[in-house]
Amino acid sequence: MKTSFFFLVLFCVSVASAEIADVNAMILTGQASRYHNWRETSRTLKKHLNASGRFTVDTVVAPQQGDDLSSFRPEFSSYDVVIVIYEGDDWPASTREAFVGYVKNGGGVVAVHATCNAFKTWEEWTRMLGIGNWSGSMYHPPKHDFPITIRNPGHPITRGLPQTWLHAYDECYSGLRGPAENLTVLATGYADPSLKQASKKHEPVLMTIRYGKGRVFHTTLGHVGAKEHEPAKSIRCVGFLTTFTRGAEWAGTGRVTIPVPDDFPTAGETSVREN
Repeated sequence: MKTSFFFLVLFCVSVASAEIADVNAMILTGQASRYHNWRETSRTLKKHLNASGRFTVDTVVAPQQGDDLSSFRPEFSSYDVVIVIYEGDDWPASTREAFVGYVKNGGGVVAVHATCNAFKTWEEWTRMLGIGNWSGSMYHPPKHDFPITIRNPGHPITRGLPQTWLHAYDECYSGLRGPAENLTVLATGYADPSLKQASKKHEPVLMTIRYGKGRVFHTTLGHVGAKEHEPAKSIRCVGFLTTFTRGAEWAGTGRVTIPVPDDFPTAGETSVREN
């Protein structure tokens, strides 16, 4: 009986340890359009990944736009998940091939906001992200608070979230196009229809894509303007932070252990962290 009890305790300790084991994450960034601030976005998201207790995070910064990228070869295989905050020059063919192999063989990917503007002619990238702005069809109204509706409450990323919650001061992308292969919409956003360039439709904002053995989490949320040098409300929204960190954990491991926080936004009120 004592021996059985010992092994039961050992098993429980092992399970608990597995739940808090680090997920090795790379934030891949370094280039953005004139509309976005990759430095502030990557700094803030790295901080919140670390604060979750589930990740060890390295930041890999690509050379500046226009510089030689021929030697840019991140070690993708060293990581469980690659979080892409990038909107710039094409990677060299060898780097693209390595990334495709990494994802097809089970690597995780998270694509954040304007990342869907990147690599307009890279066919495999369009399959990984599902939908994007590769045809230049995307538009959006001015930043504002808008409701998010969960469309797949049974998915590990969205399980336990309220059906509708108010996201803080962000852009709601519309007009994204793509192959949408093996894509599951987790949540949609609905921009204020009174605003200019509001689509007056529910638009996909959180989604997953299966690519080979890999898992991709794509969030169109998280706009940080080029001149914003303090953390923007969009990426301090507790709804964004929760879905982002849970999405990164799912992409890297296939499961989610990060809980829904008590200060999660409600249908009628946003919730924004101070830092």
